[in-house]
Amino acid sequence: MGVDHSGELVPFTISVPESELADLRERLARARWAPEPVGAADGYGASHAWVRELAEYWRSGYDWRVWEDRLNRYPQFTTTIEATNVHFLHVRSPEPHALPLILSHGWPGSVVEFLDVIGPLSDPRRHGLDPAVAFDLVIPSLPGFAWSGPTPETGWGPRRIAGAWAALMDRLGYRRYGAVGNDWGAHIAPELGRIAPDAVVGVHVTQLFSFPDDEWLSYPPSIEPDLDKLTPDDRAALEKLRHIQRNAGSYAHVHAQRPHTLGFALTDSPVGLLAWNSQAMGDLDWETLLTHVTIYWLTGTATSAMRIYAEHGRQQGPAAPTVVPLALAHFPPDIAPIRTCAERDHANIVSWNVYDRGGHYAAHQAPGSLVRDIRAFFQAR
Repeated sequence: MGVDHSGELVPFTISVPESELADLRERLARARWAPEPVGAADGYGASHAWVRELAEYWRSGYDWRVWEDRLNRYPQFTTTIEATNVHFLHVRSPEPHALPLILSHGWPGSVVEFLDVIGPLSDPRRHGLDPAVAFDLVIPSLPGFAWSGPTPETGWGPRRIAGAWAALMDRLGYRRYGAVGNDWGAHIAPELGRIAPDAVVGVHVTQLFSFPDDEWLSYPPSIEPDLDKLTPDDRAALEKLRHIQRNAGSYAHVHAQRPHTLGFALTDSPVGLLAWNSQAMGDLDWETLLTHVTIYWLTGTATSAMRIYAEHGRQQGPAAPTVVPLALAHFPPDIAPIRTCAERDHANIVSWNVYDRGGHYAAHQAPGSLVRDIRAFFQAR
């Protein structure tokens, strides 16, 4: 293990000392619990009962070593880009014609997001799929996240990360590749297409964060759409967005404005980290949810990962729409796309599929549908 300082690729293996796991369990056992008044279990944030039950399972039932072993089945490396450590999985397909794909996760996710799709994407023959469509997979931990570690400086917004991905793919010898993204990855993947249009053959995302204004993670628009001309579907999507902003999006504003202030608490308290991060992952099974949270705890990246929200707000907006072929696979109950706004920001949307089940973490919650959508899009590239 270790951080590379030369631009070379250094093999990496996850190996968490037992002392760190013991410390986590001890901290969970000593947790101080905030009192909860009658009637506060709903509508005030994570409930006392739910977090306490989840924390107890984390302390006494969850086994990190199972997930550590699962991750270590895949080749991993670190490298240095712009003086910043980047950790990534690199899974080569047995098929000689495989198209390289770089897959980007978001917050509070990690490379674990993609574990269930690695096999069918990289080795379709073994999974009963047509081997004519296969992929070499590059799955990085975003700078500031997990084993990429806290970044040594600020400024790592989606556009800069996309530039690092272009450098990484070039370093790996890939001159033609696709980009896939979820959550913050759905910001990064289109930016990679913008930065390297001659190399990126297509961009596949599970969200399009294109809104009528620059509120809440939207790019500053180049053209303000006429709200009176929105389709009924677009109006419904906009109303759903406003509902999320009013009722569930508060964490994004905190991350964008005061990530370091909150970070002190989340870095010191595993229960605090669990309550905060799990609010965005409540639909996942406990094992998967706790694995994501455990990674943030063990790598000390609660603060640096949150900062991507602030960095996004500080980067300059794009001057023009993206032009690389783009595909959307939308899985409810995720934020619904507003097509009028999406077509303002992306000039070459060639695939727009809406599924009737899944979730924000489609690679966890609907891996079969996601794999089929990715394969169909890139087969034509």
